[in-house]
Amino acid sequence: MTAPAKMPPDWPFRSKARRVNARPHDWCVIDLSGPTPDAPVILCLHGAGGAGHSFRALAPLLQARFRVLIPDLPGQGFTRAGARRFGLDTMAEDLSTLCQTMRVTPAVALGHSAGAAIALRLAEMMPLKAVVGINAALGTFDGAAGVMFPLLARILAVTPFIPHVVARLWGNPQTVAKLLTSTGSPLDAEGQAQYLTLVRDAAHVDGTLGMMAQWRLEELMSRLPQLATPTLLIASDKDNAVPARVSREAAQHMPAVTYAEIAGYGHLVHEEAAGEVAALLLPWLAARM
Repeated sequence: MTAPAKMPPDWPFRSKARRVNARPHDWCVIDLSGPTPDAPVILCLHGAGGAGHSFRALAPLLQARFRVLIPDLPGQGFTRAGARRFGLDTMAEDLSTLCQTMRVTPAVALGHSAGAAIALRLAEMMPLKAVVGINAALGTFDGAAGVMFPLLARILAVTPFIPHVVARLWGNPQTVAKLLTSTGSPLDAEGQAQYLTLVRDAAHVDGTLGMMAQWRLEELMSRLPQLATPTLLIASDKDNAVPARVSREAAQHMPAVTYAEIAGYGHLVHEEAAGEVAALLLPWLAARM
C-alpha cells in the first residue's frame, strides 16, 4: 500500500491507506482487515468537511466484526476529484464504481452527517443488508454543520480563488477550535490538529464547498417511506450542527428504522465516544446479519 504523498506521517491509519483509481476520481481508501478473510465489509462515509480520519476511534471497534473500508469523499481529505461530481447522487454513483473497482460488495454502509444521506442513497443502488447513520444530515444544515453553511458555500464555490482565501483565513488553531466547539464536539488537541490540517488545504476546502453547493436532499427524502433496508439512526442530544430532532423526524417516515440517542455528546459523537456508538450499532448489526 502507498499512502498519498501529502498525507501527514502521523495521520490515522496512514499505513493502511492506498490510492485507488476508479473513474473519475483518484481515491484515498483506508482498508482495515477484518477478523477473517471473508469478514463482511462495512463502508464508512465521513461528513462534509471531514475525512477518513474521523473514524480513527470507531474503526478499530468495527474490525472485531468487519473488514472496514473508509474512503475520503471526492475532493475532500486525500481523494483527488477527477470531475466536480460532488452532489448526493453523483457521489453515490462514484462510490458504487469504487466498490466495483475494488471488487467488494459492502454488507453495511455507515455514514456520519452528510455521509449518512449518501449511505441511504447507496442502499437504493446496491443490496446492502443494513445502513447506519450517525447524526444523519437528513434535513437542512443547521448551526455549523460540516465547515460552512450551504448558502454561503453556493456563493463561494463559484469564485475560483475563494478556497485559497478560506484556507488561509480559517486555517488557524483558534478558528478551527471555535468551529468544532460550535458543533458541540470540541475534541482533544489531536482531533483539532487533524481538522486544522484539512482546513489549511485549499483543495479540501474546494471539495467541501462543492459538495455543499450541490447538496440536494429533496428526492431522497421523498423516497424514505419506500426504503426497505434496515436502518439504525443514532443521534446525540448535544449536537448543535444537526440536532437530534432531524433524525427523529426522518425516522417517522422510514418503515425499517431503529432510532437511538446518546446523551452528553455533540455532532462528532463517533470521535468523542466511539465505545458508546459501537455498543449500540454492533449488537444491532449482529441481529440483522
